[in-house]
Amino acid sequence: MTRGPATPLPSPKARRRLREAASLTQTQLAERVGVAPGTVRAWESGRTTPRGRKREAYAKLLKTLAAEEESAARQAARTPQPAPPPKTEPTGDRASAPKGCPEAEAEPGPEPGPGPEPESEPGPEPVAMPVPMREPAPESQPRSTREPIPEPRPAPAPLTPAQAFDALYEFSAPALVRQTFLLTGRREQARESVERAFQTAWERWPEVARDRDPVGWVRAAAYEYALSPWQRFRPRHRHPEPPPADPGDRTLLNTLLRLPPRHRRTLVLYDGVGLDLPETAAETEASTPAAAHRLLRAREAVAGRLPALADPQVLHRRLAELASNERLGAARPPTVRRGGERRARFRTRAAIAFTVALIGTTALTVRTAPTHYEPPVSPGQAVRGVPPRVAPGSLSDEELELRQKLRDQMQDGPERLSPQLE
Repeated sequence: MTRGPATPLPSPKARRRLREAASLTQTQLAERVGVAPGTVRAWESGRTTPRGRKREAYAKLLKTLAAEEESAARQAARTPQPAPPPKTEPTGDRASAPKGCPEAEAEPGPEPGPGPEPESEPGPEPVAMPVPMREPAPESQPRSTREPIPEPRPAPAPLTPAQAFDALYEFSAPALVRQTFLLTGRREQARESVERAFQTAWERWPEVARDRDPVGWVRAAAYEYALSPWQRFRPRHRHPEPPPADPGDRTLLNTLLRLPPRHRRTLVLYDGVGLDLPETAAETEASTPAAAHRLLRAREAVAGRLPALADPQVLHRRLAELASNERLGAARPPTVRRGGERRARFRTRAAIAFTVALIGTTALTVRTAPTHYEPPVSPGQAVRGVPPRVAPGSLSDEELELRQKLRDQMQDGPERLSPQLE
């Protein structure tokens, strides 16, 4: 569906023939694929068909066995056969000559009938010379019957990280965009989620390149970004996109969007992408029973609104049609790589600017901070109970007269003070 065309497999009889030609038992082949022997027995009998990563590993192993068988057959055809033993005649000189001699290789013709023998000049009788036996070499065969010797092909040059990333993007990006559209129902958000996931993969390319399933790594990152709860706060989320044109596709998409995010993701991975239940549980970070429970709940919800999709095969086909009917394109690999590099440069420069600002603030604080403790001045308090200070008022007439009298009299002398007895 959304993962791209499934890996082709030979017929069940051809699978068994390739295994027996390689002298492998079902247990040995099961160990190389990573499944149980009963699973291999069911694959070879045609009762079940491998899916997901097991299908890719099984197809790769069968392709290797077929290449080994073809190489062995070609080597056997190229090996020269031993020469047959020489034929001996009972009598005559031809019997004493080896097979390599012309006299020995000439077939005896019919005996001449009675008649006049042709006259010939008497001469010495030819003597058969011994010729050493030689094994026929492959070069002695005619040019038309010899198989051409293939020229040695030069070893392919290793891919650069950018080339490997571009190959991974071109192989898996279109399918991942369609899968993410089934999760979100938004075309632009699906494209952006896949691009952000690939940009993260480019930033961590050494880790992604060594991963067993790079496509699964990118798919998990795209799903996490697409189903993030922070997406609802974006301005783009407030404007709905036009629904699919087909009424059936519109109903199916609305049914998927009504499912909880975890159930929706499990349904898309198992019935849409075609992963096994353990792989689905591992990618959704849940146990196998929990993934199975989510899958059953999601199927029940879809079958409740669309009874025609109760069959898993029909549901798989409808999901494939829904994703394929939408024209969802992806950007070119160099554009995605450059976008990721620009984002990384922006983050690096922002981190450097924040670090410089923090260092400057710290230096300014150290420069202007006091070097000793200065106790704070306590606030003033009002003093209560003290009588108010009264200002002197104006003098009365009597006081003025007394003051004038005192000023007019002498300031010293005995007449000023006269003690009197009382």
